[in-house]
Amino acid sequence: MNTTGRARGDGPAGANLGAVRSHNTALVLGLLREAGAEGISRLELAERTGLTPQAVSKITARLREAGFAAEAGRRASTGGKPRTVLRLVPGAGHAVGVHLDRDELRVVLADLDGAVVGERRTRVDLGSGAQAVLGVVAGAVEGLVADGLGPAGGLVGAGQPLGVGVALPGPLDHARGVLHRVTGFPEWDGFPLRDALEERLGVPVVVDKDTNAAALGLSARGAGGSFAYLHLGTGLGAGLVIDGSVHRGARTGAGEFGHQVIQLDGPLCECGNRGCVEALCLAAVGRGEAAEAARVLGVGAANLVGLLDIDRVLLGGRTVAAAPEAFVRGVGEVLGARARREGVFGGTVPVEVAPGGERVVAEGAAQLLLAPLFGREGWGTCGREG
Repeated sequence: MNTTGRARGDGPAGANLGAVRSHNTALVLGLLREAGAEGISRLELAERTGLTPQAVSKITARLREAGFAAEAGRRASTGGKPRTVLRLVPGAGHAVGVHLDRDELRVVLADLDGAVVGERRTRVDLGSGAQAVLGVVAGAVEGLVADGLGPAGGLVGAGQPLGVGVALPGPLDHARGVLHRVTGFPEWDGFPLRDALEERLGVPVVVDKDTNAAALGLSARGAGGSFAYLHLGTGLGAGLVIDGSVHRGARTGAGEFGHQVIQLDGPLCECGNRGCVEALCLAAVGRGEAAEAARVLGVGAANLVGLLDIDRVLLGGRTVAAAPEAFVRGVGEVLGARARREGVFGGTVPVEVAPGGERVVAEGAAQLLLAPLFGREGWGTCGREG
């Protein structure tokens, strides 16, 4: 018997093998989410995944039993009896997204559609030490889950989320969840944040850079193609999406955008170099010169566009949020001048404020758990197998 399905149409290929059952389930879940409230039939699921109808029936039966899928009515067919269509149940599961910044903590609770159903914010000092910060994060997560899902003895029981995604400034090791020398906070170098939080919370934890998480969240929102998300807040970094996938690099080092040197004799940066984009940009912000800060950011963005030939640039972070028009205009002017000077085919790369506002990183952190569930990014990117 042929146990391997081949894709028909435009859908991804699936394999009817026990070893990749989670992969096939992710394919089905992804199509259920795309179908929305209208739903999708089992026959359509089979056609679009390349799985056999029997395999789809088994997967959907498990999903219905677990509460992740439900009937959405019947649809007329070209022959025979009407087809039953299935839909995703967004409230059947939730993920927690944590944005741990240098001085602020934002935690969101998101359903399977990625919609935020709860949020908490509090002050935090990344320099106060690992145990103090862990206590603040754990308290905020547990409080939010209790409020949103009901008391369940901490995070264990009926109110347990799928897991917690944590996004914070890099550099860090995404696969192992270990921090490196976070700029300005060298005491975190080598700290196993993922393992420490998993032990504290009792649920799976994924750790990534704030910019990578935001880029993943924006991609999940529908920002297709290749783009750069530039985050200017207490620091400056970039999240890169190339051909629809987040590009982290072999050591999660991609996107250390803020520490490219553009002025050899410039001011000293906390990273130890001189003339970094981050140092120059934040210095201009500190002087109240938003237009100058935008110009500096534009120079860095132009370098990035020249290297990667990306489709567009998205801006975010609290500093951008304070003067969005100035930053969009300033970065756009620098990119426009470059395009005219070099005669770039297709004209200027568009510059926009990223949707989601200041919550974009926290929402993206929740997607660190949700995206693999729907087949967007495998657990292997998180150093796990499943």
